[in-house]
Amino acid sequence: MILKLENMNAFKLAFNALMCAKTIDKINLVDQIHTLKNQSKLDYQAEHPITSVKTPGRPKKPDLVRFQSIPKRDKSDIGFIKTIHAICHIEFNAINLALDAVYRFRNMPNAFYQDWIQVAFEESQHFQLLNNYLIELGYQYGDFDAHNGLWKMTHETDYDVLARMALVPRVLEARGLDATPKIQRRFKNSKFEKMVDILQVIFNDEIGHVKIGNTWFHKLCQQRNLDPIQTFDQLVQKHIGESLRGPFNIEARKLADFSKQEINYLQAL
Repeated sequence: MILKLENMNAFKLAFNALMCAKTIDKINLVDQIHTLKNQSKLDYQAEHPITSVKTPGRPKKPDLVRFQSIPKRDKSDIGFIKTIHAICHIEFNAINLALDAVYRFRNMPNAFYQDWIQVAFEESQHFQLLNNYLIELGYQYGDFDAHNGLWKMTHETDYDVLARMALVPRVLEARGLDATPKIQRRFKNSKFEKMVDILQVIFNDEIGHVKIGNTWFHKLCQQRNLDPIQTFDQLVQKHIGESLRGPFNIEARKLADFSKQEINYLQAL
């Protein structure tokens, strides 16, 4: 799919990519938006209307089921392959959540949109790394059931950029920082050791993504004269309904610019 280059509106292009159902077309669109961003050719004027997106563009497969319906993955070969597929699905959803951040939240500085276009591009690279490995193993994205938790939170926070920045990068994506070292250890002792390096690429980039969420969350709190810890706790209670669960990867969260007060908050949990 080739973009019509006469229209360089970042919001329209992000929406087109967000709603694109064919995986390869979505990736190509993200690549092109990323190139236009790097060439300083995008227009960030808020001309494109905003609509709530309950279901973004996605292929017919995988089938989406309740998280509780997905069987626990064992240490068999197919169990490891299903784990790779689950991570691949997370990265596909992460492309959409980054695109939605670009499309949805207007009147932000241009740097905000540039940050999330960069995130969408990196998530698309992660997705391709994982899907290519699945293909190498004789499978592909869509072969197993998946759940929709990441997009569900994205949709639930579409009313306010502050809520989105607080909960999607700083909670859901940050959980990836907590979980990755343990998952790497599992793969290191299996025939799927290639995943250790793939996960390291993703882990390094995700530190940057969480850091972007932290940056904009704190800027928004400062702009609105809100206490970051109190605001974050209120949003966690509103949308998650319980305290965050550890263990937390404190060193990775420090690299992602969690403040000392935020680290203390997490450790107190």
